[in-house]
Amino acid sequence: MSNTMIFARRFACTLAVAAAALALAPAADAATKIQRLVSPGGIEAWFVQDATVPLIAMEYAFQGGASQDPIGKPGVGNLVADLLDEGSGDLDSKTFHERLDRRAIELSFQVARDNFRGSLRMLRDNKDEAFELLRTALTSPHFDSADVERIRSQVISGLRRETTNPSSLAGRKFLELSFPNHPYGRPANGTLESVPTITVDDLKDYVGHVLAKDTLKVAVVGDVDPATLGKLLDQTFGSLPAKATLTAVPDVVATKPPQRVLVPLDVPQTVITFGGPGIRRHDPNFMAAYVVNHILGGGGLSSRLYKEVREKRGLAYSVYDALLWMDHSALFIGNTATRFDRAGETIAAVEGEIRRIADEGPTQQELDEAKSYINGSQMLALDTSSKLAQAMLQYQLDKMPIDYIEKRSEIVNAVTLDDAKKAARQLWSQGLLTAVVGRTPQAAAEPAQAPATAPMTKTN
Repeated sequence: MSNTMIFARRFACTLAVAAAALALAPAADAATKIQRLVSPGGIEAWFVQDATVPLIAMEYAFQGGASQDPIGKPGVGNLVADLLDEGSGDLDSKTFHERLDRRAIELSFQVARDNFRGSLRMLRDNKDEAFELLRTALTSPHFDSADVERIRSQVISGLRRETTNPSSLAGRKFLELSFPNHPYGRPANGTLESVPTITVDDLKDYVGHVLAKDTLKVAVVGDVDPATLGKLLDQTFGSLPAKATLTAVPDVVATKPPQRVLVPLDVPQTVITFGGPGIRRHDPNFMAAYVVNHILGGGGLSSRLYKEVREKRGLAYSVYDALLWMDHSALFIGNTATRFDRAGETIAAVEGEIRRIADEGPTQQELDEAKSYINGSQMLALDTSSKLAQAMLQYQLDKMPIDYIEKRSEIVNAVTLDDAKKAARQLWSQGLLTAVVGRTPQAAAEPAQAPATAPMTKTN
């Protein structure tokens, strides 16, 4: 995925926990043992008890995310995520991290478009200290001025690097093009203009508004009994505010294609980010869209885009696309990079292949192979406690039933060729939104070949 779909995660990894996580491979029927646990204090979690190794992995999220950044100050939630482990309670930043390292505790936070997420992993014998450190980070972060300025400087340094990174620029410009005047169009990690203006009060306000029990989702996998886990959940999350005070985020449909924007940058390779309106997670045809997108660009070396752009034409080293669903919208989004003087040819090849699948749909053989791959790869995607916890959390955020993992193969197998053709038309019949970053030869400035004339906008 591109920078727009993968939000950076900061991990304080230690060798002991990493080795244990790699060693844990839940049995194929682990998904059937997911239980809904409610703590004495009312904290709900999806839970798989697994004593294969003495390890516990927890994933959790609060609704809100980067969409709750104040208007004009994108990056507040991201800065909060970077600072929650920089001292809390009676521990300064140095002591806090020493405690994590000494007990081989892995703790991290990240902000996504719609939620503020966290991860906690530890050896079973260190669970009390791990959950206590998380509690203090969530409920009494210091936000000391020295720590704030140090982390702010790191964020600003990263933003400066992005000004010369064509992939970062293409991702940002694509979201701006897709969601003008909407929180989804703002950069989650902020801008060079906004991050210097963020105050400690902004950080505290964000924590007070977003981190609350009513929007909390929790998933836990590991060697802990339900009664003990219930007590740990109450101790960790019980003192948070009962209700979040979130700013409403309106539903939005991405900008109608075709449109193209060009960002001039003197780099050897031109980066092309392309996409358009997607299909929402609870659309009846979502799984058909997921399967047919695997055929187009999500299937790695077997995808149509890879065969057309890489194998047949030798235009790019890689090309791919994926579905991106959010609480209030959906996109399909793809990425490739090519030699600057072949950018126009590459865009035309991508557009042509996308038009072909929109017009004709996949073949029955392609559909059967895609369904077989998706079903066969599911257990590989759940082969550690951490991966299983992440999946369980995501299904909660997507409002799926607790037995969804068991039913997923059945849902995939139910996709018919007519369903897949309908989804292909819905996704790709309008053409593309395209953000191009690189040099500006005539080839890169040619009009888009799409169902309607796509305007080319040049931006700096």
